[in-house]
Amino acid sequence: MSDQPSADQESSPVVARISSADSVVALLLFVFGTVIVYEARRLGAGWTTDGPGAGYFPFYIGLILCVSSLGIFYQTRWGKLRDDGTFVDRVQLGRVLSVLVPAAVYVLAVNFLGLYVASAIYIASFMVVLGKYSPAKSVAVSAAVIASFFVMFEVWFKVPLFKGTLEPLSFLGY
Repeated sequence: MSDQPSADQESSPVVARISSADSVVALLLFVFGTVIVYEARRLGAGWTTDGPGAGYFPFYIGLILCVSSLGIFYQTRWGKLRDDGTFVDRVQLGRVLSVLVPAAVYVLAVNFLGLYVASAIYIASFMVVLGKYSPAKSVAVSAAVIASFFVMFEVWFKVPLFKGTLEPLSFLGY
């Protein structure tokens, strides 16, 4: 495989720069650290007669996160080694979204259709759209995989998996 970018990547516009992505992650870490500090103080971040309070160590972990994220943010915005290279271009973002969006839809579908039906649709869809397999082969493979999981979990292990709020497999008696 060649390390050279393809023709469509060379002409693809930049969606995000490395410094921008680093800045966003630093801000998210700061928010996360702030929530930890707040909750740790609510739990009791001080020293009690018995020793450290329940929030003592989480408070300092949150504080370290906040200080570190501020340092990262400063470096990505005003540091001498600031990297303004391409983090993601439009072609790369399209590839990521072609997997991320169906995965998010799958997670939502599990709530209604359950693990078995949603997984069967997810597997067959990926085989057809991204794998370029025929719909008949995709449905057959998907059904075989899900049937084997059903037998393994429901029949052999006697571990019921989530069937969804609509319970589309209720006719099977499980």
